Amino acid sequence: MSEPTTEQELGITKSKEHETGEWYAEVVRKAKLASYGPEGMSGFIITRPRGYALWEAIRDDLDEQFKSTGVRNAYFPVFIPESYLQREKDIIEGFDPEVAWVTHGGHEELEERLAVRPTSESIITPYMSQWIRSHRDLPLRVNQWCGVVRWEATETKPFFRTKEFLWQEGHTAHRSREDALEETFLRLDQYESTYEDLLAMPVLKGEKPEHDKFPGADTTTTIEALMPDGKSVQGSTSHYLGTSFAEAFDITYADEDEEQNLAHTTSWGISWRAIGALIMTHSDDQGLVLPPTVAPEQVVVVPIWQSDTKDDVLAYAEDLTEELEEAGVRVKLDDREGRNPGFKFNEWELKGVPLRIEIGPNEVDDDELTLVHRSDGESVVEDREGADETVQGHLDEVYAKLYASAEEVLENGVREADSRDEILGTIGQHGGYVKAPWCGEEDCETEVKDQIAAEIVMVPFEEEDDLADGDHDETCAVCGDDAERTAYFAKSY
Repeated sequence: MSEPTTEQELGITKSKEHETGEWYAEVVRKAKLASYGPEGMSGFIITRPRGYALWEAIRDDLDEQFKSTGVRNAYFPVFIPESYLQREKDIIEGFDPEVAWVTHGGHEELEERLAVRPTSESIITPYMSQWIRSHRDLPLRVNQWCGVVRWEATETKPFFRTKEFLWQEGHTAHRSREDALEETFLRLDQYESTYEDLLAMPVLKGEKPEHDKFPGADTTTTIEALMPDGKSVQGSTSHYLGTSFAEAFDITYADEDEEQNLAHTTSWGISWRAIGALIMTHSDDQGLVLPPTVAPEQVVVVPIWQSDTKDDVLAYAEDLTEELEEAGVRVKLDDREGRNPGFKFNEWELKGVPLRIEIGPNEVDDDELTLVHRSDGESVVEDREGADETVQGHLDEVYAKLYASAEEVLENGVREADSRDEILGTIGQHGGYVKAPWCGEEDCETEVKDQIAAEIVMVPFEEEDDLADGDHDETCAVCGDDAERTAYFAKSY
């Protein structure tokens, strides 16, 4: 990837609305979030510092939430013996097409193949079984921040779908189904908080249909985010694994009467797919748009001078920058020589900085600031006095604007259908989510998927689904049999 060197290079040439894939790739490259991996390594990316800073913001937010609710971080090997995967047959069956295998160490062939972890249940769970002896050891909660490899054959896209990606995976063990389910929903709520309170993205919560659960899971819950192009992103998942992993890996505990019981386990995770969803949700044809909560630079100060006003303007800008830094604002003073203000405006817009402060001789004379919102270009003149509070107020306003825009996309993107043709026609014309009564059979999803490449991305939780109690006379929109659940159909990333 070449670096932008001219004003023309700074511009986004593709349309988000009409050339979404090419637009997305251009934003990722020109905003300096990532580069593609070496030739011959298709599907791998180099995460640049600006892109990694976004992951750090997500990681730090969730890490604090996890630790506040009893989770402790650990780290397990990147390699998993094949025999470990085989102990939970659903895992190996579910991931075998995507597993990368190590067969040699140096020049010697290994006695047993080692999987490059596609997920870590099969390496973490055996050690949980060693650490748990008594009911006093429960609940046990561990999490690791790591990378995984899934050798997917499908088309790759930076952050959305890559062969290697960063994520966290939490694993817990509990005395009862009730405790484990409570844990499952707690983590789902924390993911929702990260999307809505950190990334300015409203989301839907629900569960995956029976045929699309995590391999070996009893229940898979999901966060789904709607992109402006009408496709859904699975933002994170939280699984109640029942006792299947406890049976496979002998996770038992002695209760108060010394009776041996199987533990109930959970796993839950979020990947840097959240970064892809963030970019796709907020960015525009001028480049990256970031909420202030995650932006590496929340504010850029751009001084505008002529030779006779340079000293006064720079002094004013430097004083403001220092005040904002002391107030904890992530601020950048762009006082570069040889770049005109227009170039600087375009560059920082491309990089997604939420708020620009322009300072010229008029601002200096009038003791004012001109603030420009990246989200919509709104320009406001404010008094210089109390700049730290003023700037924070504008950053909050930018966040609110981004959230409101994404919320409108979600609200307008949920439609209802009562027949197969309505499902196909609505998704084909509008995209988004289509709510429809569903009999619960995978064949009905397959019929829609074969026609329009849309699938059931989630069903509402039973307590929120009027069709789940069976006290109704609605029929499946696809086959006409009695409906058991409400299904959300959508195309997805």
